[in-house]
Amino acid sequence: MSFHYTVETSKTVDEAVSDLSESLQEEKFGVLWDFDLTAKLQEKGMDFNTPYRVLEVCNPKEAERVLSEDKLVGYFLPCKIVVFDDEGQTKIGMPKPTTLLGLTGDDQLNEIGTDIEKRLVSCIDNSK
Repeated sequence: MSFHYTVETSKTVDEAVSDLSESLQEEKFGVLWDFDLTAKLQEKGMDFNTPYRVLEVCNPKEAERVLSEDKLVGYFLPCKIVVFDDEGQTKIGMPKPTTLLGLTGDDQLNEIGTDIEKRLVSCIDNSK
């Protein structure tokens, strides 16, 4: 079993991020932070030229649901979706919420995680 869900797209990283942001809004997930890792590494003097963006996304209703069940789930929040170039191929991916929430051993959290994962996978698939 893989800990992540990753797809390829023919879009550029910027196009994929834009389309993903729109798709997430339809599912009531907001992009809290769009972190340009490439720019940050270059700012720190690193020679990293691969386009790599990390989106931190959150649906407030879902965050409240999981935090009400177990406050330690906040260690996994907000959800991360990464868009990056891999040798000329743009990829969009995330760690699976079911994998992360499965670490708690709480069946209720697993059910919530399954729902969240389906919705985020749909957003990613609609953005490719």
